[in-house]
Amino acid sequence: MIANYHTHTPFCRHAKGEEREYVENAIRAGFKILGFSDHVPQIFSDGLRMPLHESRNYMHTIRTLAEEYKKDITIYCGFEVEYYPLFFPMMHEFGKALHVDYYLLGQHFLFDKAGSHRMATATSEEQRLTSYVDQVLEGLATGVFTYLAHPDIIHFTGDEKHYDTEMTRLCQGAKAMDIPLEINMLGLIEHRHYPCERFYRIAAAVGNDVIVGCDAHHPSHLLKTEALSRARALAEDLGCKIVETVRLRPL
Repeated sequence: MIANYHTHTPFCRHAKGEEREYVENAIRAGFKILGFSDHVPQIFSDGLRMPLHESRNYMHTIRTLAEEYKKDITIYCGFEVEYYPLFFPMMHEFGKALHVDYYLLGQHFLFDKAGSHRMATATSEEQRLTSYVDQVLEGLATGVFTYLAHPDIIHFTGDEKHYDTEMTRLCQGAKAMDIPLEINMLGLIEHRHYPCERFYRIAAAVGNDVIVGCDAHHPSHLLKTEALSRARALAEDLGCKIVETVRLRPL
């Protein structure tokens, strides 16, 4: 693994460790590229994710480290963004004003309300899965997302045929837009319901590019070689095409 674009910091209120520790562990692991993509502040509420007033401190911290370690590693500064149709234009302008390098799409909630319709909560409701795919594809269609983080985060326990139909639609849409899909290492580290084998069977059949993302919430996550091996084995066993680096999409 030479690049990781999915790295969090304490600014998001639920990651641990110092930013410098993430950088030094990335160098120790042999990475050539480290992208910080902490959760974008929710500009309609300061009660979730990075507080709005700390966003410039986040940028300054990462840019300072990028300059300090530029001989050892390339460091980018971005955001993991929820796509909320009502608020996205404002969130996008906010990110552009900060001159962030890229966005990842990480859809943890539905519609326009953080904290409800949580995707990681098990559901058999078919409309929720359909709404998830609709919202993700609408977000990707904005053209500003470098890749789709944990595309299989929705914990759907209902009809398998409906799952196959909807996730095929998601994979086909991402492929048409040339957007890679992430195999999420944190899910492996923490024994979550994702990465989901049935999802990546669909991605392999559609022919999507996949990239391994650490989703690091602690500096030690960048050194989890066993989880990396499992992530790569999942992709290779199913016949997914792994890409090592991605092109950062301009904002």
